[in-house]
Amino acid sequence: MPVPDTLITVGKIIGTHGIKGLLKLHSYSGNLETLQSVKKVTLKSAQGTFQEFELKSIAPHGGKPMIGLKGLDDINQALTLVGSEVCLLRSQLPETDEDEYYWCDLMGLSVVTIDGVELGTITDIFETGSSDIYVVRGGEREYLIPAIADVISNVDLKSRRILVTPLEGMLDL
Repeated sequence: MPVPDTLITVGKIIGTHGIKGLLKLHSYSGNLETLQSVKKVTLKSAQGTFQEFELKSIAPHGGKPMIGLKGLDDINQALTLVGSEVCLLRSQLPETDEDEYYWCDLMGLSVVTIDGVELGTITDIFETGSSDIYVVRGGEREYLIPAIADVISNVDLKSRRILVTPLEGMLDL
């Protein structure tokens, strides 16, 4: 059975730039190549409505990608889109390499130690200079799990579970 061509959130519009309708994007992947390779994006507003736009331009600017959308030519139009999520169809995303995963596929996975201790589920992911960090919440606790080979023992998307080998002191209060 083929995987449905679902919308995947790849970033969020966090502001405008200049007066000609450019939008400042917080990318959830840090990878501009994917956005640069597509012709259309779908924006999901805070109210849950969807709007498709043709991508006019995308370029890094001050550490954040700046995007231009066809038909969006002034700041007043752009301001209405701040807070919208930027989505792509799953079919627009490139295939991942072995041991590479899209953040959307990891969100909600349960995280268990090699000793069988259930830590919780991945609720957020953020980038650092060297690796991603998985935010895992379970009960009253929150754990920050580095996505490095020494810690991540196994990722099983089918069983929706990640097996981790905690570094010394990583799970201490």
